[in-house]
This record gives sequence, C-alpha cells and structure tokens, in this order.
Amino acid sequence: MCLAVPARVIEKEGDKAVADAMGNRWNIRITLTPDIEVGDVVLIHAGYAIAKVDEEEAKKTWELFEEIAAFEAERQKAEQSEDA
Repeated sequence: MCLAVPARVIEKEGDKAVADAMGNRWNIRITLTPDIEVGDVVLIHAGYAIAKVDEEEAKKTWELFEEIAAFEAERQKAEQSEDA
C-alpha cells in the first residue's frame, strides 16, 4: 500500500525543499511539481512532492492522523491497565 502525506513547504531552494506536517519535517524534492512555492501544501510520496493540494483537504487528513494517534494512545493505556 502506498501513502502520500500532505505537508506544507516551509523552505525551497532549486528543486529541493523542506516540508512540515504536524511538526514532522522532511527534506523533499519538488522536481515533479516545479511551480510549488513556500507556503503551498503538497502531497509527499517517497520523498517527492507529487501534487499541490487544497489546504482544507490537508487539514482533514491531519485531523484524521490526530484521531488515529489518540485512539492508539488510548488502546495502549487500556492494555497497560489490563496487565497491571
């Protein structure tokens, strides 16, 4: 399964950029999306920005990631309570 993650471009130099998603930063290439500018939100797959995306759609994905993380934290907490 492949996963593309939305992230905001925060630095750009040539075809290299730094992107941030929820505090996680990646060095990426924008070779496939040369019109990308700092501040744009892109989908990142395998270290490449593959498309520019709407910020509202990206926010929905980030919210889903937060929900998954919260669910996982609760699951781990419940497992630890059962083991005690």
